[in-house]
Amino acid sequence: MIDPSELLRRALDLTSRLDHYSALQAFVESAATLTGARYGALSVLDLRGNTVQLVYSGLDSMSNGLIGHPPMGYGLFGEMPDDAYIIRNNLAEEFPDPPWPDDHPPMDNFLGVPLVVRGRPFGHLYLAHKDGDFSDDDGEAIMMLARAASIAVENSRLFAESVVRAQWIAASRAISTALLEGKDEEDVLALIAYEMRRVAKADVALIVLEGVAGAWTCEIADGEGASEIVGVDFPPTGRAQSVIRDGQGMIIDSMSRQAQLQVPMLASYGSALYAPMVAKGSTMGVIILLRAQDKQEFDLSDLAMAEAVAKQAALALELADARHIQAQASQLEERAQISRDLHDLAIQQLFASGMELTAVRNDLAASGAAPETALESLDNAINSIDESVGQIRQIIYSLRDPQATAPIVSRLRREVEHGAKILGFRPKLRIVNLGTAVDGGLHTEIDDELGADVADDVVAVVRECIANAAKHARAASVGIDIAIENHRVSVTVIDDGQGIGRDLSRRSGLSNLAARARRHHGTFSIRPGSGGENGGGTKIEWTALVE
Repeated sequence: MIDPSELLRRALDLTSRLDHYSALQAFVESAATLTGARYGALSVLDLRGNTVQLVYSGLDSMSNGLIGHPPMGYGLFGEMPDDAYIIRNNLAEEFPDPPWPDDHPPMDNFLGVPLVVRGRPFGHLYLAHKDGDFSDDDGEAIMMLARAASIAVENSRLFAESVVRAQWIAASRAISTALLEGKDEEDVLALIAYEMRRVAKADVALIVLEGVAGAWTCEIADGEGASEIVGVDFPPTGRAQSVIRDGQGMIIDSMSRQAQLQVPMLASYGSALYAPMVAKGSTMGVIILLRAQDKQEFDLSDLAMAEAVAKQAALALELADARHIQAQASQLEERAQISRDLHDLAIQQLFASGMELTAVRNDLAASGAAPETALESLDNAINSIDESVGQIRQIIYSLRDPQATAPIVSRLRREVEHGAKILGFRPKLRIVNLGTAVDGGLHTEIDDELGADVADDVVAVVRECIANAAKHARAASVGIDIAIENHRVSVTVIDDGQGIGRDLSRRSGLSNLAARARRHHGTFSIRPGSGGENGGGTKIEWTALVE
């Protein structure tokens, strides 16, 4: 008969343990010692009742390796109830052909006890090969010990959750610090993937963001072999898109067991966790964590922490974007103010002075009262004023864009020249101002019509379109049409390349063109072109209102 005081001592020892494996090992060893069983094993179950972990007692490492994975789940091992123990004291007669491996240690008798945690079957304890028979006293005592083990397992779970929660908080703090320090967005996204993979004990972390034409593409990946998934589109009917639409995360028990997997590259993984990046009710993307097939499944605690960090990361990214836009706006506004002051004060005053001098010179020339040398001096002064006006205009253009040292027509021609070097051929540029084609000359009146902000954006749009054609299109020709009329400017760029590709993602810069159009209450679109020798081609249309 089991000593009650010894049973109590071992139960108290169990409940004081916070390490998960240590508690399970102590449970098996205590049960074997109290009952006199020579061998003991605890089969830890997953949500489907399959054995995912075995904790042994009474077996050396050699025997453990010989017996491999015992057949827990059927035959004798499949009879275990969830609320009572079972005893078999004559296994030789009951199982003339034993359902266990040949190298398994001898078992003359058997005691099985369920381990239930939070009302769910957590595992089955098996005790075997006792000198003499197992008794009901043994069964009742080990059932009591199992209740103590249940408390120990729950305590270890709560302790582990607190440790993991602290790690999630540290990861969140590291992400926020990186953002507030002004690090590049790409670097921050890579940090988010790394930290979430590390803390969640995942093998791979993916960040899926919106790209061109509404596609959602994996743009950041962390983990062994994850780089192969970068650039893969996630289909509209897939799980990732469902999480993006609903703003609710989900857990998949095993990707390898999914009957219909729309991203085949994920089929080699086990459990998966989807956490949406939500800010102000809008989903910016989804973070996918993947574990290997032999790893433990994600649970609801993992999902809750991952969702919290994903939301915090989305808010932090939004804050970083706002800070960047604010800094740019402040800089542009300061430059614009200087430009306006130079234009409205210095240039206007010089114009007025030049007009007065011209009037005086003409009066003196008409009266014949002034010598020729005086008239020449006045001509020189008037020319100097004109040159000063031109120099101030150049300064104004430089303030608008540090790289800009000429009016918009000259800047556009310079972009075409630069494009010819990277494309291998010269793009065709056509400018129409108020119905008249612009050929030679500077045509500074276009700068006055467009204004500084719109002019800068037109140049930036042309530059971005040429760059994208060079990187992605593989075109043989590029045509650029710019038209200014009715307080509106339009930029149309057509190439005959391979068309819109998957690699034109959110990072490609095309999203910047849409943002520039919105700033001026305009429009932006990209769609297949009308074809050409090399394929379907691409047509980009950008418009802005001119106030």
